[in-house]
Amino acid sequence: MVLIAAFLGWMFDGVEMGIFPVVARPALQEILGTEADQAVGPWMGYITALFLVGAAGGGLVFGWLGDKVGRVRAMTASILAYSLFTGACYFAQAAWQLGLLRFLAALGMGGEWSLGVALVMECWPEAKRPLMAGIIGAAANVGYALVGVVTWLIPVRPDSWRWVMLAGAIPALLAFFLVLVVPESQRWKASVQRARAEPLRIVFGAGLWRTTLLAIAFGAIALIGTWGSVQWLPLWGDQLVGKSFPQVKGVIMLALSAGAILGCFIGPWIGAVLGRRMAYFTLCACSLLSCAVLFRIVDSFGPAFVVGSFVVGAATAAFYGWLPLYLPELFPTRARATGQGISFNAGRILAAGGALTQGQLVSHYGGSYAQAGAVVTLIYVVGMVLIWFGPETKGKPLPE
Repeated sequence: MVLIAAFLGWMFDGVEMGIFPVVARPALQEILGTEADQAVGPWMGYITALFLVGAAGGGLVFGWLGDKVGRVRAMTASILAYSLFTGACYFAQAAWQLGLLRFLAALGMGGEWSLGVALVMECWPEAKRPLMAGIIGAAANVGYALVGVVTWLIPVRPDSWRWVMLAGAIPALLAFFLVLVVPESQRWKASVQRARAEPLRIVFGAGLWRTTLLAIAFGAIALIGTWGSVQWLPLWGDQLVGKSFPQVKGVIMLALSAGAILGCFIGPWIGAVLGRRMAYFTLCACSLLSCAVLFRIVDSFGPAFVVGSFVVGAATAAFYGWLPLYLPELFPTRARATGQGISFNAGRILAAGGALTQGQLVSHYGGSYAQAGAVVTLIYVVGMVLIWFGPETKGKPLPE
């Protein structure tokens, strides 16, 4: 029940995140009354940045709540938040309203990840951690794939995007399932009985603050690559084909998601075999290379673009299998949800800067998503250096 709940929660989170890259261009074209990418691009950057800042806040608030009142109750609240505010985007009449609602929905999305990961890792045996990390990491990308299939079959247009957002309220039903059947973490219960939970003091205390800052950087590098560049691939493909192939965004989303699902299992597997640090270095190198090829060599939509999207999806999403393996190993039980939430989601603030940079670069390069993406994905070079300052946790039990 714990694994099913965490998987579905993060899968629907992926649906909610995947909706906007598909909906953004037609939605902003309809709201702004223009088809010019020089106008749409900056607003896409602003709204993406608001989403990322909201997710960072949600990771802190709901992670703290999960350490205080329990994983299940906090996760229920987070799912209600992201589903209901996504559905409310149906009523947006201005770009700033769309941005505000995405910010509020992101609060719930940011919280769900850390709570689901903490719940699963505390309930399953240590030997299963790499597999569990892969399953949780893949869940969001199954959600992306669902968005890709639906928008391939039913292309999103300026006159239909609102109905897509309204459908985003459906995951609220999952909250009732959580309350009724999912058991609370026994490990968390035992931990808070032994000592009072003061997660923020622990996470930023003398023994952990350096580790916390490094964990934030590791999450931020993965998120900047994804939100500052890879998430824009559907918009780039849409720009390349114009109105000749309206299903293009669905095709690209499906290719990205298929690659990402594979990558989320490869990431923790490499971590289990080579160690956590060598795995992260390898993922950064593969992401840098694959993004360089796609953004700097491919210049038209076709088989090379689709295959390139699959490879980039696998390389850049492998981090989301590695992170649920590594982050729980850094923090004690009483502060695990908070530590994970801060580490994964505080990086979104830096990723928001990447999204804003991408939006401004698109405008600077005359609407070229490829040139902007080629610049932003250089962030992986930083990750290849920073990882060697982090602790190696392979073969160690979860800290109590």
